[in-house]
Amino acid sequence: MGRILGLDPGSRRCGVAITDSARSMAFPRPALEVGEHLPVMIGQLVEEESVDLVVVGRPVALSGRETSSTLLADTLYQALRDSLHHTSVIQWDERLTTREATRHLHAAGHRTESHRDRVDSAAATVMLESYLEWLHES
Repeated sequence: MGRILGLDPGSRRCGVAITDSARSMAFPRPALEVGEHLPVMIGQLVEEESVDLVVVGRPVALSGRETSSTLLADTLYQALRDSLHHTSVIQWDERLTTREATRHLHAAGHRTESHRDRVDSAAATVMLESYLEWLHES
């Protein structure tokens, strides 16, 4: 059983988190810069870390409506489905993950204003932990 990679796509950076080999815990990784090369960089990470499932966060408004961020996440999701032929790619609701990640970082004494990449990967970690919790309850 391979690792699970969690992604929190944004307009400038994509937060990254990955599970341990037992798929019991999620850990943040450095955020990746968004651009044409992003699917290739994610593909390299999938290979290097023996990932067999990629979970792409899908942000929607609290009302359930799609936003401009939803379109960005859907575009990345489709690009990964098209390029990662031997890896499963799914989407997962990521509502409020950035808010929760910011709260955790503040509690740990980190200033999030100067470390946006840390917030992005912390949000990916929160989202991936949510998926893992659901997976283990199913």
